[in-house]
Order: sequence, then C-alpha cells, then structure tokens
Amino acid sequence: MIEENKDKSGKIYIVSTPIGNKDDFTVRALNSLKRCDFVICEEIKIGAITLKNINLTKELVPLNEHNEVETTREIIDRIKKGEKACLISDDGTPLIADPGNHFIKVALDEGLDIEVVPGVTSILTALVRSGFATHEFVFAGFPGRKTEDRFSDIRRLSKESRTVILLETPYRLISLLETMFKIIPNRRAYIGMNLTFPYETHHYGTFEQLYEKFKDYDLKSEFVVCFEGSEFNRIQREEGRSERPNFQRPDYSKKDDQGSGYQSRRKYEGDDRRKFGDGDRPKFGGDDRRKFGDGDRPKFGGDDRRKFGDGDRPKFGGDDRRKFESDDKPNYGGGEKKKYGNNPKRKFGSGGPSRFKKRK
Repeated sequence: MIEENKDKSGKIYIVSTPIGNKDDFTVRALNSLKRCDFVICEEIKIGAITLKNINLTKELVPLNEHNEVETTREIIDRIKKGEKACLISDDGTPLIADPGNHFIKVALDEGLDIEVVPGVTSILTALVRSGFATHEFVFAGFPGRKTEDRFSDIRRLSKESRTVILLETPYRLISLLETMFKIIPNRRAYIGMNLTFPYETHHYGTFEQLYEKFKDYDLKSEFVVCFEGSEFNRIQREEGRSERPNFQRPDYSKKDDQGSGYQSRRKYEGDDRRKFGDGDRPKFGGDDRRKFGDGDRPKFGGDDRRKFGDGDRPKFGGDDRRKFESDDKPNYGGGEKKKYGNNPKRKFGSGGPSRFKKRK
C-alpha cells in the first residue's frame, strides 16, 4: 500500500489514462492518482468511471472549455496551499486536443511543481499502426465543424508533405470522408477504430474507397484518421529517402593545361552567352550575333545584313538591300525589265541602288 505524501508543497501531476483497454494503466499513473488530494477531469461522470476502474475514490473537479478560466484560479490557490492534484482527460494523454492548456500556462507562470506521467495516446497508436512515414508527421487535431471551414482545413492539409493525423467525433466520420473524397480522392489513408479494445478494427485504402465503404453506415465508433503526405514525398518515402534528392553536378572548378577555361564545357540550350577562346566555336540556333574572322563564313537564312568584301556574293531572297557596282545592274523576275538611262528614277550610290521601289 502506497503511503500518502505528508509534505506541504503542492504539485500537479499530468497523468495519461487508457484510451480503451483498462490494462494500459501504468504503475506510475496509479501511484500518482493514489497520492493526490483531488483529480481534475473534463467531465465528472467520465472521471468517476476512470477512478472506479482502479477501485479509487477521489474528489473530482471539472475543468473544461466552459469553465477553465474561472476554475483555474481556484485550483491554483489550492495547490499553493500544499495540495496535490492529478490532471486527467476523458482518455489518453491530457492537453492534446483537450482542455487544460490555460491551466498549465498559469501554473508555469506561478512557478508550481509539474510532473508529467506519460502513457498511451491514440495519436501515436494510430500512426505506428498506419504503416505510413513516422520520421515526420503532423497532428492537425479536429477539422472545422462547418462545411466551409472543414473544406478549407482539408485543402490546406492536402498540400502537407508529412503524414497527417486527424481526430473527429464518431458521428462526423462520413462528413469527413466525403470532404476528403472531394479534395484528395486518391490519397492513401488509414482509419483506426476503437483502438486498444479487443474489437478494434483497421481500414486502409484511398479516400474514395473508404468513403464508398462507410457512406451507408451509421457509425458511432471512436476513430483516428491518418493519411500520407503529398505525392512527391510519398514517392521519396517509398524509395527509402527521407530527404529531397541531392543532384550531383560536374566539377567545373578545375582548369585546363593552359590554366584557363573549363576542362569540359556544359551544353546550353537557348541563348548561349559563354565566351570561347580561339578554338572551334559551337553551332548556335536562332539569331547568331557572333563575330567571325576572315575564314569561311556560314550560310544564313532569312534577313542577312552581314557586310561582304569584293568576293563572290551570295544570292538572297526577299528584300535585298546589298550594294551593287554602278555597272552591274540586277535583273528582276516577273517579266519586267528595268531601264536605266542618264536620269534614272532610282538614285544609285557608288555601290549601286540603296533601295528599290516599284513604281506604276
């Protein structure tokens, strides 16, 4: 039999309780409940059942979303006077999607002694049973109750790269699955029902498959929903990589024998503005603005405005603005021959006509 602690220093125990299976009470949790002066719980009725399961009778003080602010001060005053209190939830680990955060914040501000007694939690129970990635995950709590809020929450979570865990009340399972089906129908998911009970069940599939499976049933079971992260990260996890791939790039830091330039150059597409030495030049597509020496010149299509010397001149189609010698006049097709007299209609420079305009 555990003796009561007789010292006058107050203390708060945050005690985890079973989520279904009564055998999940830890020895430490039992001892903490036995030595405390009163138990803080969400609801008196459920708190009494929890204590009855371990054959214990204690004063129960309700603390929930309806009275947390005003009740917190009363509890803090009692603990300051030397009393010990155990904070429990309806089941599982307190403070996770449960009332009590305001109470603990005030207790920390007051410098009170707090001891956490860990135990079972439905969140981690579902996560490890899901088979999804566990190195990173997000507990998103309860989605919004209103339809528009629920859709907004699920759209946001659908972009999450980590495994997502959701809680919801039993009678909202179908509404939740319907929302999931409309937003991410092909996302793989897991639903754990009545976890830790002898009759617990486990359901896997896409949200489309799970919605079709349960939509015609009136379910009242406690459940936890887990679903995989976004597609890219799902593939990464299947390949055994926990991080984004590290692409290897070639080493361009080494110099060639002359001490300049790269040993090997990468190939570029599009507009290539790299500077090359006197060696061979690569071929470029599109608008080529490179300057060439006196060697052979490449052929160009389209509008060619290069300046040529006295050698042979290429033939051009379309609008030809080349300069011609005064004694060398071009012939034009179309059956029309141009006459050039002493007073030609077109002005020619020393090199020939600068522009041709057909006159009628």
